[in-house]
Amino acid sequence: MKILLVEDEAKTADYLKQGLTEAGFNVSLARDGLDGLHLALEDQFDLAILDVMLPGLDGWQLLQAIRKQGCAWPVLFLTARDQVQDRVKGLELGADDYLVKPFAFAELLARVRVLARRGNTAVQDQLSVADLQMDLLAHKVTRHGQRLDLTPKEYALLELLLRRQGEVLPRTLIAAQVWDMNFDSDTNVVEVAIKRLRSKVDEGFEPKLIHTVRGMGYLLEDQTQ
Repeated sequence: MKILLVEDEAKTADYLKQGLTEAGFNVSLARDGLDGLHLALEDQFDLAILDVMLPGLDGWQLLQAIRKQGCAWPVLFLTARDQVQDRVKGLELGADDYLVKPFAFAELLARVRVLARRGNTAVQDQLSVADLQMDLLAHKVTRHGQRLDLTPKEYALLELLLRRQGEVLPRTLIAAQVWDMNFDSDTNVVEVAIKRLRSKVDEGFEPKLIHTVRGMGYLLEDQTQ
């Protein structure tokens, strides 16, 4: 699935591109409205994520220009402007959804998947390793047929590990993806979350799937294969 991301704040843009890419999407990034319009007219996308306050063309002008060219793919606005009239304006111009900053990446990802299904775009809806299954549409995780009761953060952490299975993920990357881009990596929240997730995913089951690589990070892998 190809996503057009237009965001001028560098840290937010890089964070979103990395997160969406790791979630399995093909992301093209533009950092102003004119470059965003150029990409929109040069390529075919399945969905666009647009900031409202952009240099060159603002998000509203960019959306109007895209729609005038016959691009009908879903559009999600990201903006710090939370007034009702702003949201109404975006929707009246042809946006499909509106997310106010600051936002949780997990919510953005959920909205992207909803818009993708609405646009009849094929999106991966199952992740698995050994007898561990994650149903992304039903937001359900099972191991050996038994449903696992996960908190939202545990679910997000497990999804990241599943998408990057077999790869050692450092604490800083996990912190940025599951918590937020300004996360203080000196705390032990990652270790605590991994411990709690491991107790639910691995305790009472074989093979063990969540592994610690000392001094490097964590990985999810069926090491019996």
